[in-house]
Order: sequence, then structure tokens, then C-alpha cells
Amino acid sequence: MTSSESPDPPADSGPAPVPVRRTSYATHDPDRGIAAMSELYTGLGMRAPTDGSFELRMAAASVGHLLAHRFLLATSESSGTGDVSGTYSVVQILTGNLAVSSGRDRIATTLPFLLPQGLYGGRWDGLLELNTVVLEAEPVQELARDLLGSPAFALRFTGHTPVSAQMTRYWLTQVRHFQQDLLPHAATIRTPLVQAEAFRALATALLHCFPNTFLDRPAPSGTGSVLPAQLRRAVAFVDEHLHEDIGLAEIAAAARMSPRGLQAAFRRELGRTPVGHLREARLDAARRDLQRADPTGGTTVATVAARWGFAHAGRFATAYRDRFGEAPGTTLHT
Repeated sequence: MTSSESPDPPADSGPAPVPVRRTSYATHDPDRGIAAMSELYTGLGMRAPTDGSFELRMAAASVGHLLAHRFLLATSESSGTGDVSGTYSVVQILTGNLAVSSGRDRIATTLPFLLPQGLYGGRWDGLLELNTVVLEAEPVQELARDLLGSPAFALRFTGHTPVSAQMTRYWLTQVRHFQQDLLPHAATIRTPLVQAEAFRALATALLHCFPNTFLDRPAPSGTGSVLPAQLRRAVAFVDEHLHEDIGLAEIAAAARMSPRGLQAAFRRELGRTPVGHLREARLDAARRDLQRADPTGGTTVATVAARWGFAHAGRFATAYRDRFGEAPGTTLHT
């Protein structure tokens, strides 16, 4: 048996971020393996195999309202139960087959799928390898309410698989970005803006990819009239809060508009979205930092990019070059 659990070291400066906790575990002991899985799957009910055949290899990382874990399980036991109340858990089967049932719902698919709320049962054959992303439910519901401008909105998921092939690809892209581009890089994922944007990106993808009452809400009819003052308030709010965890909902609230109305106004008047404007403003801030920085003092492009919420170095460099006509490294060393 091997096991390890450790938080990433604290950031050197700036606001104290939520630490990233990483766990890895491997065992052939059924009792210890089932106990370890119970830490990730609340309410797990699973019997140890009577023939002693059991292997578990597991790795998990959590930050803020997000948890990602991957495990490989080989056992003659083929059924169990779980309960994911209070979270939204999306499972991707990498190896093997898994059928999940809850009440009248039965899920047996190769697509990524959302586990049912409450108690569910699962059956599999022999070897099973899963990749799972877990989002705390309440922050996702708050995001949905904010995006709709409806404090009383009740989010409820009405299906378990993505609404289309395009949305399947969208979800998998967001998961891959989180797990491959963010989690492995401790210095990047510790940054508060990166953490906030990671959750917002996955929560937004969840709301748009899986059938739910958020998608059932109709878009506002017509564009309406928008006073220039409303857009000025939105732009001023972005400029004043660049370094904070803000998104479409916060910008719309500052402009005293609905999120959808603000998006329509930005596209019509400025030719971009509010989030696109926020991204450009943060690129401008990163450029100012690079221009002022002393590269001999240890400042790097990566640290400046992460400070402003850009977690992927390659995407940051591409966006920077598109906006300013030069690489960020050139700006830093000029």
C-alpha cells in the first residue's frame, strides 16, 4: 500500500489563496481501499470481495469548490452504492463499463455523465477506470442565479448526458484544461484569479452542457434601449476590479442590467462581450506589469500571466501577441 496527501506550499505574496490538496493512494487491501474511496464518494456502500482480489490506484486534487479524481479499480465485486448530495459530479469512463441507477433513471453510456442527486447504485464488470470532476452544488446554483439575474431561480438538472456532441467536446475540453494545464502547476493554480476562473469555467460548462432548468429559461425578447451610462458603469467597474474575482454577473450588477441584456449591449455597441472586455483589460494590465518589471529580479512571463488570471502560458502568449503584436517575453526584456 502507498499513500500520500499534501497541500501545495503557500504562495509567496498577495491574497492568501485556498490551498490545493493532492492525494494519491494504491493498495491491494480491500478494506483500506474501500475506506479510501469512501473519502471521495460520500455514502459509498461496497463489499470487500470474498476471493480477496482487489487493486486500487487513485489520485485526487481539490481546490476551493472543485475536486478532480481518477481511479482504477480491479475487483471481482461488481456493485456498490453512493450518494453525491450537495455536489454535481460528472464521470467519464476511461476503461470498462459502468451502469448507474437511481429511481427510474438508468445511465449506461460512454459519454461523460452527471451522477444522480441522492442515493444511486452502480454495477460494473471487473476492471473499471474513471475520471471524475466534482463541483459543490451551491456555488453552481448561485452562478446560475446571478447569470439569469433571478435570486429565486431553482437550478435542477433534468438529464444526465450532454445535450449535444458539440457540448460533449466543450465539457471535455474544459476538464482537460483544468486537469492538464492548471492542476499540475502549483504556482499557477494557487493564484486566486486562476482558481476563481477555473471554477467559473467548469460551472458555466456544466450549466450549458447538461440538461437543466437554466437552459430552459428563454432568452429576453428584443434588444431594448441601452443608455451609454450603463455601459460606462460596466467598463468602469471592470477597470476598478480587474484584480478581483469578477465575471459577467458582477459586471451586469454594476451596470444595473441583466447579464443577457449587458451581453447584447456590449456586442451591439462595442463589438465584444463583457467577458471579452474583461480579458482584454487584464491583458493590458499584464502588459503594464511586464513593461515595469525587472527580469533580473526574478519576474517571469508566467508569474505575471497567472497574477491576471491567465493560467495557460501558450494561450496567454497567443492572446498577447494578437493584441499587442509582440511576444510577452519581448515586452519583459525590452
